[in-house]
Amino acid sequence: MGFFSWLKTQFLCHLLLGYVFVCSGLAINAMQLLTLFIWPFSRTVYRRINCRLAYSLWSQLILLLERWSGTTCTLFTTRATYDSFGSEHAILILNHNYEIDFLCGWTICERFGVLGSSKVLAKRELLHVPIIGWMWYFMEVVFCKRRWEEDRDSFIKGLHNLHDYPEYVWFLLYCEGTRFTEQKHRVSMEVADSKGLPRLKYHLLPRTRGFTTTVQCMRGMAAAVYDVTLNFRHTKTPSLLGILYGKKYYADMCVRRFPLEDIPKEEKECAQWLYQLYQEKDALQEEYERTGSFPGPVFVPPLRPWALINWLCWALLLLVLLGSFIWGVTCSGSTFAIVALLIVLTTGLHPSLRRYPGSQQQYPL
Repeated sequence: MGFFSWLKTQFLCHLLLGYVFVCSGLAINAMQLLTLFIWPFSRTVYRRINCRLAYSLWSQLILLLERWSGTTCTLFTTRATYDSFGSEHAILILNHNYEIDFLCGWTICERFGVLGSSKVLAKRELLHVPIIGWMWYFMEVVFCKRRWEEDRDSFIKGLHNLHDYPEYVWFLLYCEGTRFTEQKHRVSMEVADSKGLPRLKYHLLPRTRGFTTTVQCMRGMAAAVYDVTLNFRHTKTPSLLGILYGKKYYADMCVRRFPLEDIPKEEKECAQWLYQLYQEKDALQEEYERTGSFPGPVFVPPLRPWALINWLCWALLLLVLLGSFIWGVTCSGSTFAIVALLIVLTTGLHPSLRRYPGSQQQYPL
């Protein structure tokens, strides 16, 4: 293990990353609150500002994936599809098999300049979570309770409100509704059998109502549906903890573009189209398991420097403020304050002082 690999496993570094994310997140939430005064005068200006603020926060997570862990994301798609990225509104369908699949989706958003304006369908409970939930509220993300009778009107209204959005929007849908597990898969396939639908091996049966409503509401705005099928090389099962500890993964994504006008308008036919899409996704996963690759030309979108620049600016500002606070406590002469500060610093430093890189230290993945 080299020095930098060892450094990525140290608690003090994790503490620094967390400190910057939490403090910058709260500061961004405060700035978003102030932008509410702009809303009555110009929704366009409000939205553009909040897109930049959202980028400033989400790009820190992308930094962890791309720069800290060194994870690579490879696209398998056509040249025409690749050239359309970042130049149109779109609905994204992503399989929900992994803990970090949303980060891989956001990475592609970042590389094509739509990270700040990307949208998701989020659980309403997240609305009360500081930083992430509050960020989504100001970004006009659609929240749902997972009870269609209660969600229908707010869901439709939220999607219609996006029609005049000044930035290109990528709206992410997990049509399976929840992350894949063997138990959920077994129950899902029982439902498929009861409906007379073909069984899926690598996916849960998609829930069609959210998709059909999204397509209906975003007609005239979104140009296409991007179907993204994600897998990882070497049968790796990635985790957020692995990313935090600098573990490198190799993500492969097969992306297919379907013009929205080619998707049936009637709800029943649209639902059947989605079922067929997931059968094709299952076939793609089967081929990946057999060959270790998706079909089609390969593209690796280049890294952009903005996520790194953004994090360095926040880190510099917040570390100066932290250093000023520590200096003030030290100069205060208060025995209680100095002892409390030493306890906090010792607690943070202790895991970092255990062993040097050559010591065969293990860390969770």
